[in-house]
Amino acid sequence: MMHATMTEKDTPVTQRKKLSLVKMTVLIVIVSAALIGYLKFGDVLSLEYLASKEEGLRELKQDNPVQVMGLSFAFYVAATGLSLPGAAVLTLVCGWFFGFAQGIILVSFASTAGATLAFLFSRFLLRDTIEAKFGEKLKGFNEALKREGAFYLFSLRLIPVVPFFVINLVMGLTPLRVSTFGWVSQIGMLPATAVFVYAGAQFPSLVTLAEKGTAGILTPQLLAAFVVLGVFPILVKKVMARVKTGKKTTAG
Repeated sequence: MMHATMTEKDTPVTQRKKLSLVKMTVLIVIVSAALIGYLKFGDVLSLEYLASKEEGLRELKQDNPVQVMGLSFAFYVAATGLSLPGAAVLTLVCGWFFGFAQGIILVSFASTAGATLAFLFSRFLLRDTIEAKFGEKLKGFNEALKREGAFYLFSLRLIPVVPFFVINLVMGLTPLRVSTFGWVSQIGMLPATAVFVYAGAQFPSLVTLAEKGTAGILTPQLLAAFVVLGVFPILVKKVMARVKTGKKTTAG
């Protein structure tokens, strides 16, 4: 009889309540970490602060190159994973600090790791609640994602005007697989990453970069690069549509 009846602690309702409590606890921890991180390290993400520490940063890198790269990677992952503002500034600084080759490798993998963390946070903590409240509104988005597949995410990643942290959080609400999100994000963010890292690598000092600000990097060449990034997904989509049409015609 004891095994036949379900105790209170084993009921599905109680289990859902426990899971909701765990999610709420994790959410509070993450939000608190993000808030504390921003309040404590917000200035670190500004060009002015980093420019004031330029000499010390150069010496630190010269004395401990491997440790500095590891810490920079971890800091970038944490900043993007917690969706803190300042990713563009960090990318520029990494370009200046490590040069184009090392900078693009570090930022590319760190940004993908951080984006995947934000994606998982969104999926674990927010997906069920938002689906329950806005399921019908998300239906069209999910259908578009299923129809376009990975190319839908790829297109969003290639358009710099769409904040990456928004894409991370929204994609966590969809059925998209984590592995697909990871490799598509890695490839899709690479062009914009290359542009910003290259821009940062062109400045001889952080003081010069801070004086000009982020607007100062928008040279005609970089503006042209961003235009190409925006047009590229459209061109690829048209090419893929023609390839599919050609295959159907051949098969018919």
